Amino acid sequence: MLTTDLKTKAARGFLWGALNNGAMQVLNAVFGIVLARKLDQADYGLIGMLTIFTLVANSLQDSGFVTALTNKRNATHHDYNAVFWFNIGVSFILYVLFFCCAPLIAYIYHEPILTNLSRYYFAGFFIASFSIVPRAILFRQIKQRELAIMGLISLIISGTVGIIMAYNGMAYWGLATQTITFNLMVSILSWVLSGWNPSLPTPKGGWWTFFAPIREMFSFSSKMLITNIINQVNNNIFSVVLGLLYNKNVVGTYTQANKWNTMGASTITGMVQGVAQPTFVEVGDDLERLRRAFSKMLRFTSFVSFPVMFCLALVAPEFIVTLIKEKWLPSAHLMQILCIGGAFLPIATLYFNLIISRGKSDVYMWNVIAQGCAILGAILMIHGIEFLIPHSSFLIPHSVTLMVLAYVLIVILWTGIWHRFLYQEIRYPFLSALKDMLPFLLTAGVTMLITWFATRWIESPPILLIVRILMATLIYLGLLWLFGAKILRECIGYLMKRSDK
Repeated sequence: MLTTDLKTKAARGFLWGALNNGAMQVLNAVFGIVLARKLDQADYGLIGMLTIFTLVANSLQDSGFVTALTNKRNATHHDYNAVFWFNIGVSFILYVLFFCCAPLIAYIYHEPILTNLSRYYFAGFFIASFSIVPRAILFRQIKQRELAIMGLISLIISGTVGIIMAYNGMAYWGLATQTITFNLMVSILSWVLSGWNPSLPTPKGGWWTFFAPIREMFSFSSKMLITNIINQVNNNIFSVVLGLLYNKNVVGTYTQANKWNTMGASTITGMVQGVAQPTFVEVGDDLERLRRAFSKMLRFTSFVSFPVMFCLALVAPEFIVTLIKEKWLPSAHLMQILCIGGAFLPIATLYFNLIISRGKSDVYMWNVIAQGCAILGAILMIHGIEFLIPHSSFLIPHSVTLMVLAYVLIVILWTGIWHRFLYQEIRYPFLSALKDMLPFLLTAGVTMLITWFATRWIESPPILLIVRILMATLIYLGLLWLFGAKILRECIGYLMKRSDK
């Protein structure tokens, strides 16, 4: 069994993680709706083309040391300080490199404006490097409350800046400034809330001694670095492929669809990510406790993920028409497909957090690389068929949809592969995992089916949106209560205890 202190810490982490990610995504949605109503596909497409470069740069500047610090049992100021200065140096070099490569990026995408835009936009990841170690300290200590405050304040300020610029005709410059402002606020607040300050890199024993923690963690962190880069490529491969094969309008349509899918999945993933790995590390090598902890987290993740993402898929068309105008309606069917796959992303996050906590960064790395190769192979195969059969009346109009379908199928099927490696670590049977997940998956699926049939006669998109969300919520919770779902009663009990304090 988990100790009472660890249970309380994990429950508090989940609660603040839920409040943090929920509030963050609500605010993100509000700002996203306002901006989407003002901007068009081309504006989002330009930023979408650059996103993967920033995310890869973020992975390079992190270099996997944040995860390594979290896994290190007794991290010291020397460890944090070495990682801090290492990250600053790497980030500066990367920014100079990307600054020089900006004309090449513009040439590849055939968009001259990307030269100046990318040089401005990429400044965000250099600013973000100052927050990496302070955020790692807050994360390691499961201080979800502080992370929530930091994220909300940063999002409110950056979102306001983005909207003001967009409504003053600065379009994609407003989107870029929003990202830079967010990173700046996170850097400032993470220092204030963590209470940690670096010391100057003037080691008595020389640079070799100062950066000794980097060498000690390199074996683990290098694998995490490669994995994080592949993960970013996996998650943003469509922005690159569509930008190269089609145009910025197609990229913008996909970016808008994926944006809302990512918001939903990130809300749940953030809850899991903020608690899972620190909890697994604290449990240690007690396999029975690990199995119990994993099982409970898997049930909770499934309890939240399937209904939220399936409901988002259900209401996608009326959501887009009601909130961000009909000009974005082509994004709706892509959003529906992505949200089905998005329901499995928080579950995959839980799986690989346990694998990482066991020190198996190499397993994590090779599994993510294999998944990335499968996704890229499927995309290239579909495009290859389109190229070889240029006059196909069916494939050409639906090639992007087929690519997204292939991606989602791979994400869902890969859950079984993640489980194979998890079983090697804690001997948790696949049938037990199915028992944890299937009740919530089936209940969510049945709920959406009933809701769709019961509301398809409603013609007004705003009314349909509200009715479907309310009905789906009531039916899902009602079915779980009727069948005596333990996780629902535990959540209600915990929230009632919190309200009594």
